[in-house]
Amino acid sequence: QVRLTESGGGSVAAGGSLTLSCAASGYTGSDYNVCMGWFREVPGKEREGVASVWYGSGGQFYADSVKGRFFINRDLVKKQIYLQMNSLKPEDTGMYYCAAESGPDAWRYCHSLTPTFFTWGQGTRVTVSS
Repeated sequence: QVRLTESGGGSVAAGGSLTLSCAASGYTGSDYNVCMGWFREVPGKEREGVASVWYGSGGQFYADSVKGRFFINRDLVKKQIYLQMNSLKPEDTGMYYCAAESGPDAWRYCHSLTPTFFTWGQGTRVTVSS
């Protein structure tokens, strides 16, 4: 069974940086046709895609709201992905979830940051104060 475990959330002042990590375990198939991504959720709003990475090639996709500030990457050996968040704003506050998708729609979900990935972590909270 695939399991995702996030870490690295916390509180930071506006303009600061945080790095989130997500460790994946339990994959038995090919790692290369998997999309992994970060999503965030705030009360009263729908879950929003933040960034995703195609695990095999490293291709990256970002929401417009975070382009140039957030950077996603993966470590093939450790089977982890990371989200480096710079120049944080109060509106970046929320619960951040790591997710993975390996089905036939994985590439499409990766590109569009559709929050319908199959596997989700438990989330890590990020709070940015003004």
